[in-house]
Amino acid sequence: MSFDTVSVIGLGYIGLPTAAAFAAVRKQVIGIDVNRNIVDTINRGEIHIVEPDLDVAVRAAVSGGYLRASIQPESADAYLIAVPTPFKNDHEPDLRYIEAAAKALAPVLRKGDLVVLESTSPVGATEQLAQWLAEARSDLSFPQDAGEDADVNVAHCPERVLPGHVMRELIENDRVIGGMTPRCSARACELYKSFVRGECIVTNARTAEMCKLTENAFRDVNIAFANELSIICDKLGINVWDLVQLANRHPRVNILQPGPGVGGHCIAVDPWFIVDSAPEEARLIRTAREVNNSKPRWVMDKVDAAIADAKADGKQDKDLTIAVFGLSFKPDIDDLRESPALDIAIELAARHPGKVLAVEPHIDALPEKLKSPNLILVDFPTASAQADIGLLLVDHKPFREQAAPTHLRLVDTKGIWV
Repeated sequence: MSFDTVSVIGLGYIGLPTAAAFAAVRKQVIGIDVNRNIVDTINRGEIHIVEPDLDVAVRAAVSGGYLRASIQPESADAYLIAVPTPFKNDHEPDLRYIEAAAKALAPVLRKGDLVVLESTSPVGATEQLAQWLAEARSDLSFPQDAGEDADVNVAHCPERVLPGHVMRELIENDRVIGGMTPRCSARACELYKSFVRGECIVTNARTAEMCKLTENAFRDVNIAFANELSIICDKLGINVWDLVQLANRHPRVNILQPGPGVGGHCIAVDPWFIVDSAPEEARLIRTAREVNNSKPRWVMDKVDAAIADAKADGKQDKDLTIAVFGLSFKPDIDDLRESPALDIAIELAARHPGKVLAVEPHIDALPEKLKSPNLILVDFPTASAQADIGLLLVDHKPFREQAAPTHLRLVDTKGIWV
């Protein structure tokens, strides 16, 4: 069966670009999202997130009649689930959005359909998805019971794109595809090959799930090494950025750059899925998470030291203005998810009696959780002119292009002004 109509459930940072990619190869794409504002925005040919080239792709897809958005799932030949997978309680995976997506699409499933889970998920989530679908549709058979003869095929294909380069990497990157059966894998490969130029590599569902978690845990461990190194160097009076540059001249050493912590929905979350699955065995992965999670506390200690220095010069807390440069979780994007910079700004606004000026060139308004009487979104010149203390948290290009505001007491967590 061909895949003429594709439904993408969840129109966020991954779902919307994926929908646009299928529409670009002339698939009829129905995007589903529970947020009415998002649905209306897309149906106008506009976008609600910042991602290079996505606006052009969505506008062309909508105006060409290949993409439309809806609140309610509709019949399609293939369904891609791209919803959030956060954690709850003590870093326990929270699959409620996947469950909600399964229950929403179940009524429109037909024999011969394909369901692909794209959401980054703990091991076993694809099987759980298939079970939820089976419970909702007893009239259809699924791979866990019928194997290759299942009415509905189910697979996992994790996204592996870099924010800021999503539209290119969706097409060029290799995809790992893990079906619950060989037929599930083959059909998912057929679907993705309609627009993916990279290789579609087949494995089973559990290995595909673990692959994405492994990729992000690997990066988390390496970032933790850099962050821990920065703390050690600070204690020993060594410039960590000079040190990293020198050490990386070794042909087999590639130390990453330290920062204020780790953010984003992937690296800050996914390693916990591994820890949850194997708590006794995942010792290094857990430690890396703890190192990176503790880095914002170290940053706050450096800010406290800068405040103490300013007070020693005769200023009072309420008279001190702190400028926070950057709120997103990485440079040159608007994504604030799991951002350590955002959490630091929230804590500063809550405990500092003076003004806190936030400089984030990629947003027009502060998110609800950041709204505070003493926290104000301003531009770079305003912050530089009014602040007493500057805290650089994200090395956005506009900041890298600016000379260091040397009249401020600077806490530079990215090493661009030191």
